Amino acid sequence: MQAAFLFDMDGTLVDSMPFHSRAWMELLVEFGVRMGAEDFLRQTSGKTNRQILREILGVPLSDADLSVFEERKESLFRSLCRPHLKPIAGLMEFLAESRRLGVPMAVATAAGRANREFALGGLGIGSYFDAVVGAEDVQNGKPHPEIFLRAAERLGADPAKCVVFEDALSGIEAAGRAGMGAVALTTSLAAREFRGHPAVIQIAGDYVALHPHALAETVSRPRPNGDRGGIPTDDGAAQEQTETHRGAPADPSPDPHDQLCLGRDLQGQQDPSG
Repeated sequence: MQAAFLFDMDGTLVDSMPFHSRAWMELLVEFGVRMGAEDFLRQTSGKTNRQILREILGVPLSDADLSVFEERKESLFRSLCRPHLKPIAGLMEFLAESRRLGVPMAVATAAGRANREFALGGLGIGSYFDAVVGAEDVQNGKPHPEIFLRAAERLGADPAKCVVFEDALSGIEAAGRAGMGAVALTTSLAAREFRGHPAVIQIAGDYVALHPHALAETVSRPRPNGDRGGIPTDDGAAQEQTETHRGAPADPSPDPHDQLCLGRDLQGQQDPSG
């Protein structure tokens, strides 16, 4: 079975995370919550709005209250982002080459329908994807693997031959739990945040230096059990592009996130969102 590519949307296809952060920061002040943008992204990227609200506020909210807040936040996000809507650098060429190679592709995002139409339609990239899985299609948000497994199912793809493109730690963990390899994009977090994660096969600042054929080969060739390989270089080492986006420094010092052990056995586990 051939390789397949699964893409998160915000921060992975579209350069939108700063506008999500601004919208959240403006509205959370109403609840007396003040957080730094980087801390907020680290804790919440890839999660559903309802997960975020319940985790950040720490108090129960009714479904009606959650729906009202969610609509306010997403409407504010779209108004902030609309004048600046753009793809991650190199994306258009990467998608075109992947399509030329015949690689099946899907979007797997916690975003709702309105935001998906805003981003995918606004960029004119919807036709590249054979499937789109959104918040309404799953019961559990990332880091639960459900959304990536559902996307693979819709493509008819073997999870072990899927490459996930993600900018969030929760998304990388979800990919690992799904048994998939992942490309970590440093559009929201520095490269050091992703180093050491077993699911990561490459770290990149954008799509400019990513090659669809090489990535597809990485997950298609047989490997020893548990070995995800990596993008081979001339000396046989795994290639790691550690450039960062928005000028974030590449810090070689150890990071606590590098010690995160991704669970492989989901039996008995419960998703944090309940």
